[in-house]
Amino acid sequence: MKDLDQLRAAVAQSPDNIYLRKLYNKALLEAGKYNEAEIEIKESLKIAPEDSELKILLAEAFLELNKLSLGLVLIEEMTSSPTAPALAWLIYAKLLMASDQAQDAQIAYEKAVIIDPSLKDSFLEAEINLQAATEGPQEPEKLKLGGSSTEIGQEDKYLDIERPKIGFEQVGGMDAVKEEVKMKIIHPLEHPEIYKAYGKKIGGGILLYGPPGCGKTLLARATAGEVKSNFINIGISDILDMYVGQSERNLHAIFEKGRKMKPSVLFFDEVDALGANRNDMRHSASRKTINQFLSEMDGVSSDNEGLLILAATNAPWHLDPAFRRPGRFDRIIFVPPPDEAAREAILKIHLKEKPTKNINYDKLVKKTADFSGADLMAVVDRAIEGKLEEAMKKGMPQPIETDDLLKAIKKTRPSTKEWFSTAKNYALFANEGGLYDEILSYLNIKK
Repeated sequence: MKDLDQLRAAVAQSPDNIYLRKLYNKALLEAGKYNEAEIEIKESLKIAPEDSELKILLAEAFLELNKLSLGLVLIEEMTSSPTAPALAWLIYAKLLMASDQAQDAQIAYEKAVIIDPSLKDSFLEAEINLQAATEGPQEPEKLKLGGSSTEIGQEDKYLDIERPKIGFEQVGGMDAVKEEVKMKIIHPLEHPEIYKAYGKKIGGGILLYGPPGCGKTLLARATAGEVKSNFINIGISDILDMYVGQSERNLHAIFEKGRKMKPSVLFFDEVDALGANRNDMRHSASRKTINQFLSEMDGVSSDNEGLLILAATNAPWHLDPAFRRPGRFDRIIFVPPPDEAAREAILKIHLKEKPTKNINYDKLVKKTADFSGADLMAVVDRAIEGKLEEAMKKGMPQPIETDDLLKAIKKTRPSTKEWFSTAKNYALFANEGGLYDEILSYLNIKK
C-alpha cells in the first residue's frame, strides 16, 4: 500500500507522465482495486488514446469486473490488427473463456503463445481444454501408431481416445484410494489457483498396484470422467513393435498426443511388462524403450503440466526403481480387495436395473471376504445364468434372490489369495523404504 500511495502522489505531481500512469495502473490491478483502476486507465487514455498497453490494461480491468462485453469490444478491435501484441490475444482468450466460448478461446490462446511463448499459462490451457471438451458432441478420435510394420502388409495400430462418461459414483468403495487420486489429480484441476500459490504443478504420475480384478482400470477411467478429460488406455501390445526404434516412437507419439489434448489421462495397464527392471534385461532394445518412457515422463523436451499419467500393475516388485523417482510415479497407491462396504456397493452396481427380490446384502458381504470386484461380478453372472434357465421354463423373468447369490458364491473361489501369497514374501523380505507396508497392514502382519 505504501508503494501505491507513492505512485498516486507521483502521478498527482506529473499527471501527463504516461510511464508513471502505467506503473500506477498496473499497481492498482495487482492490488485488486479494479474499479479505481478502470477510472485511472480511462484518464490515462485521454492523454494517450492509441496506447495499446493502456487498452490491454483496461480490458484486464473489464475482465476482473465481469464487464465482458466491454472487454471483448475493446480487445477485438486490437486483435483485428495483424500487429496485435501477444498479450492482447492472451487477454482475449481469458475474456472468451469467461464468456463460455472455449473453442474461440483456444484459438486466441494459441496465437498468443505462438507470438510470445513466455506467455504460456498451463492453468488457462487446462481450463480451456476442459471446457472445450464439453462444448457439443465431437467425433471420437483415434491415435495412429506404428508405420514401419505396414511395409510387410501388417495393419497400423490405433488407440481410442475416449471421454469417459463414468465417475467415482460408478466405482464401488475405495474411498481412501479415491481421496488420494483427488488430491493428486482432481483438486489441482478444479482449484488451480490454490495449487499455483504453493508452486504445485498440475499433473504427474500415480501407480496403482494390487491383486487383479480390484478395479484399477475402472478407477483410472473414472478419474478421467471426473475431470472430463481425454483418456487413452495403453496396453503393452500397443507400444512394442518388432522393428528397432518403433517402440520408442510409439511411446513418444502417445505422450505427444496427450500433451496436445491437455488435460489428458494416459493409462498404462500392466506397466511392469513395459517398465521391467533394467538389471534383469539382456536385450538393449528393451532398455531403450524403458529409457524413452522415463524421458517422456520427465518431460525432458516437452511440458508435461496438465498431463496425468496413471499406471496399473499386479507386480510392482518387477518395475524398474527409476519409475518411482519424484516427478514420475511419485505416488504409489495400494488398491486392496474391496472391504464390506465396497463389496455391498459393487454388488448393488452389478444388480442395478436387474429383477431382484429381498436381497440381504449383509449376509452376502460376510460370505465374500477376499473377493475382488471381478469375483463379485462373476458371482452376479453365475446367479443370472441360474435364473435364466428358470425364466425360460416359466416364460418370464424371475427375480434374483439372496439364495441365488449365495449358491453362486459357493461356486466362486476368491482370486486374490494367490496374489497375496506372493506379495507377502516381497513385503516381508524386499520391502525397501516401507514400500509394501500397506500389504502387511492389510494382512495384519507386524514387522
